[in-house]
Amino acid sequence: MKKIVVIALLTSLFTSCIPNKDLIYLQNKDSKSNTIEIAQDASKPYRVQTNDIISVNIKALDQKLVAMFSPSQGGEQGTSQQELYFTGFTVDDHGNIRVPVLGEINVLGYTLDEIRSRIEKQLLDEYFKAEANLFVTVKLAGLRYTINGEIGSPGSKVLFQDKVTIMEAVANSGDITLTGNRKDVQIIRKFPHGFETYSLDLTDAKAMNSPYFYIQPNDYILVKPLKQKSWGTGTTGVQTVATIVSALSLVTTAILLSKNL
Repeated sequence: MKKIVVIALLTSLFTSCIPNKDLIYLQNKDSKSNTIEIAQDASKPYRVQTNDIISVNIKALDQKLVAMFSPSQGGEQGTSQQELYFTGFTVDDHGNIRVPVLGEINVLGYTLDEIRSRIEKQLLDEYFKAEANLFVTVKLAGLRYTINGEIGSPGSKVLFQDKVTIMEAVANSGDITLTGNRKDVQIIRKFPHGFETYSLDLTDAKAMNSPYFYIQPNDYILVKPLKQKSWGTGTTGVQTVATIVSALSLVTTAILLSKNL
């Protein structure tokens, strides 16, 4: 009986605890090399999609001349996300934005740099000369993503950066919990043809070579739970032993009481 109890205790201990290697991010699992090679083309320029909000800011030597092209100074430092929602240019279902005076401009599938060049060229061709020293900036009104599952702070988040890695998104959301599966983090991404789902192993440094390592606006990130969470025996060795000892004590007490009856 004692042997059975010891075996059961050891088996539960090794199967219930979460190994340390499952908690460490971006490990170099190739023991033959100490270096990690990262592909330079892992992050490609984002191409604008419908429902994106774009901030367009136009400057010139005489700012009064370009004031009519901008309904506000949305996108300037200190502007809140709520203000950008109302002052930015939303890409409609046809892929167009409506800019004062310039009218509708199709931006669907274009990069931000391409949109900037188009607006700048139209201004110079139709309204200004080179001497005006136009300076046009086009940015996304924040990079919004939604993260759910085994994460410290789930929900929709906004980061005011041009590029955001999934590691930054996770850190901004309170990190993955101990019971979160870092080896199977799913990213659901919107494309013109629909949605695609991809899985990333964040414990492997090779994840940095994935085109999904850099998140895009409106990405949905799902962190699945480990099996240990449903077992309820604890996430550490101490918790597991304490749970099993408590269960054995309860069983022993029940057996003793039944014999005394």
